[in-house]
Amino acid sequence: MLRVAIIGAGTIVGQHIEAIAQIDRLITVAVADVRKERAQEVANRYGVKAYTDYKVMLDKEKVDIAIVALPHFLHKEVSIYCANMKCHILMEKPMALDVEECEEMILSAQRNHIQLMVGLTQHYFKENRKAKELIRQGDMGELVMINDARHQNYFVDTRPEWFFHKSQAGGGILTNLGAHSVDKIQWLLDCRVRKVSAHLSHHGNRGDIEGSGSVYLVTESGIPATIVQSGYEGVPRHETHLIFTKGMLLLETGRGLWISEKGSYKEVPIQETSGPYILQLLDLLDAIDGVRPLECSGEYAKTVNSVIEGIYRSHELGTEVVI
Repeated sequence: MLRVAIIGAGTIVGQHIEAIAQIDRLITVAVADVRKERAQEVANRYGVKAYTDYKVMLDKEKVDIAIVALPHFLHKEVSIYCANMKCHILMEKPMALDVEECEEMILSAQRNHIQLMVGLTQHYFKENRKAKELIRQGDMGELVMINDARHQNYFVDTRPEWFFHKSQAGGGILTNLGAHSVDKIQWLLDCRVRKVSAHLSHHGNRGDIEGSGSVYLVTESGIPATIVQSGYEGVPRHETHLIFTKGMLLLETGRGLWISEKGSYKEVPIQETSGPYILQLLDLLDAIDGVRPLECSGEYAKTVNSVIEGIYRSHELGTEVVI
């Protein structure tokens, strides 16, 4: 039985603990948060121990795996400490504030011979997996473009304050939600982004982050993709359109997948699977056991950070940026 502890008792902590409970080889032993009442509330709800200092928790609980769900500016420091304690790591995305921090985290994991996984959950949604299967089958011809759109009110009062400061979050909606879009495109195509052009806006009522972005990407294989995201008030939207020479796919991650047929869309039947939080933990266990290397490794997650950095650089320079 591997002992798991969670660092950070935010809104996502329950999903992690509930996923761990579904896996026989794992047990959640503790949660740490600097806000004592928040850690204690989670501890009471799930029957684990509460700490306010993650370092004390790692030492006392003899943790095998640490799940890190903290503000982005803390990722590097906590990752390196966990690695030095010989804990395997599941780090929430984005991996770090920048590529340089990612590289430090990767080196620390390598030195300590532990697995460093980043929670890029797009790989584990059943709709996304089915879309990737259909791309590989090739029945719709050549894929010619991907258009990804995400709209939601990013500046809600319930979002913690650190999200709105670039020094702590790394950026705004393109860092937090754009990381999912970049990852989804790269993973669906098994291909890295090579070029980026971007234009961002800064009309939010909090902090110094961007509130929207229009991004044009080109992959190494020459396939173009767009990412359009808005964090201002309006109608929520989360769609990925895949355009082929002989048809189209409409992907709504977490909701469904549709395929074009005679001028309209028909829903694609998809077999039920375990949820994303369970599947990513199973991948981490396979890597720990030496069954296969991590798909969402630190090295891969660094490529997502590289594209996000390219988006901001393109906006600042007003030109295309090569990643």
